[in-house]
Amino acid sequence: MTGEEGRVELRLTVDGAERTASIDPRSLLLDALRDELGAIAPKAGCRTGDCGACTVRVDGAIAKSCLRLAVADDGCEVRTTASMAVGGELTPLQQAFWDTNAFQCGFCLSGMLFAAEDLLERTPSPSETEVREAISGNLCRCTGYDAIVAAVLSCAAPPVRSSRGA
Repeated sequence: MTGEEGRVELRLTVDGAERTASIDPRSLLLDALRDELGAIAPKAGCRTGDCGACTVRVDGAIAKSCLRLAVADDGCEVRTTASMAVGGELTPLQQAFWDTNAFQCGFCLSGMLFAAEDLLERTPSPSETEVREAISGNLCRCTGYDAIVAAVLSCAAPPVRSSRGA
């Protein structure tokens, strides 16, 4: 629906709350989230999709919000890292990041947490190589990645051992 001065109404469920905003139809999802809807967890980093600081989950899929037009996600559910902790309790993955000092400035956190969460959902017992591949779309300038990898591996399920061939 087109509104005042060519603006359109955007309807999103952001971190579980239904939200609407009147936006320029050329607005990126990142800008609509931060500027119109007050969701500041995704960060404006490179604005080219290289750093991952703007990462969110749109209808469950990882998305770099700086590369998406907000109108394309009208009616979708958008999850930011602000909704990960429930009742003030960190998720095991967030706690692992804290315990291993896997973040320092926190700018890369959205991309790293969502990449790790997605990997652990798909591959409960990933290898170090799989973890490094999963987070490779995110840049961190503080940690050197080893602490991030350690945090993710600490949340991995123990490998399943075969009962055959003992």
